[in-house]
Formats: sequence, C-alpha cells, structure tokens
Amino acid sequence: MKVAAIQMVSSMRVSDNLAQARALLGQASQAGAELAVLPEYFGLMGQQDGDKLTIAEPYGQGPLQQFLAQCARQLGLWLVGGTIPLAPPTGATVADAARVFNSTLVFAPSGACVARYDKIHLFRFDNGVERYDESSVLLAGNQPTTFDLDSRDGQRWRIGLSVCYDLRFAELYRAYASAGAHLLLVPSAFTYTTGQAHWEVLLRARAIENLAFVLAAAQGGRHDNQRHTWGHAMAIDPWGQVLAQQDQGAAVVLAELDFAQMQGCRARLPALQHRVL
Repeated sequence: MKVAAIQMVSSMRVSDNLAQARALLGQASQAGAELAVLPEYFGLMGQQDGDKLTIAEPYGQGPLQQFLAQCARQLGLWLVGGTIPLAPPTGATVADAARVFNSTLVFAPSGACVARYDKIHLFRFDNGVERYDESSVLLAGNQPTTFDLDSRDGQRWRIGLSVCYDLRFAELYRAYASAGAHLLLVPSAFTYTTGQAHWEVLLRARAIENLAFVLAAAQGGRHDNQRHTWGHAMAIDPWGQVLAQQDQGAAVVLAELDFAQMQGCRARLPALQHRVL
C-alpha cells in the first residue's frame, strides 16, 4: 500500500493553509497514494494558543470537516485529517466549554467520516525560553482509536491513531499492537527543540517495539507566528528503518508499505507473543 505523510508550514491564515493542504493531497493522489495523513494543526498555526478556539467546530459539521470530506471524495483517498479543534458536546461544564478537543478525523474515499481520535496526552514544556501548555486551551481525550482499511492489494490494515506528544507514551502504542494494529499514525507539530532531540528515536522505537509501520506527518519550518517546528515527516518500517523523510518545508513523503514484510518481521522475532506484563 502506498501512503503519504504530508508536511506543511501552516500559517495564521486558514484559507492559505487549506489551499496548501489541497495541493499537497493532490500530489499524493497523483502519485498513487491510498492513504494520506495531514499534520497536526494543518488548518491554523495561530499567534497564540487561544486562536484555536476561533475555528472550533461541532463534531459532524463545519468548514474544516467539509474540506476534509471533499478532499477524500474528490481525490479517492483515505484521508487522516491531521488535527482540527472540535468543540465539547452540549452540556459541558463552564470550564470545559472554554476549551476544545484536538481531534484527528479519518475520512474514507466516499467522504464519510469513519473514525475520531481526541489527543490524549497534552504537551507541556518550559525550558526558560520556550513555554507551552496545551491544557490551557485543550481538553484531553481518553479513548484509543483504530480503524480498518481494505487496501487495493486485498490486505486489511488495522491502523492506530495518535497525535504528537502521544509519541512519548509507549503504552498507547502497545495497546494498539495488542489490538492488532499494523500501522501507527503520528500527525505532529513537534517543536524544533524537542524534535531535534527525540523525534526520530521515538518514532523508530514505536515501530521496533510493536513490529509495526509508523507514518508521521509533520509541521516543518519557520511559521509566521515565529514558531519553529522540527519537520522530518517520515515513514518507518517494522524493523525500524526509515523508508522516506523530508527535513523541512512543505512536501509529500511517499512510501510503499509491504504487509508481507511486516508479517515476516513478526514471524522471525515474535516479541509481541513474549509479553509478560
């Protein structure tokens, strides 16, 4: 199965970001990708965290969700929509109503939304220069999510969803492996500082320990809000080898995933069967 990890340098202008995403998704489709993954915050990298609230949508309707459904349908793609801000349900407490979920939505080639994952782990970092605390505007999810994709070669892929900071929590991906996942997705907007130190080693570790493919879309470059993201969107095989990557800048990272290769890795090294805890 050919897959595409989309790398973007999203701006503070939603219309520009959607145009950039549409062009990159078109390239992925033209190249024969069946599955394409947009990065975290593909629709907006705001001046401040609270800007996410201005484009929040109720689940099931809104321009960002319409955009994703239309792209999936027009391009014939399985489309994983990076993340978009989804409003909490009606009846939320006053405190929760002032925040949003950072949500990944999956659209089938028909345009139907077939899965939703709300980012579970919320990033916090303070090195005295850079300060981030996603919990100030985001609500944490609590439910791991998989979906099944029947590829053109007749294989049924089980795919586990995660977002960015989730990457540091190995137990989430182990749960996906236990649920039969073959491919793990990580749409992200890693900071340059943390990405330079940890991005590749964590992605490769998640692939190796779960004997699964990993596909990581990314934000990668200097944004007009002056935030600098690490980029390095990549695809990794179950043996931990990097199949393809893009350092910085907008790009489509393409890779062929071989189901038989994954099965062979799991047969030669049946580590998933040797778990004790």
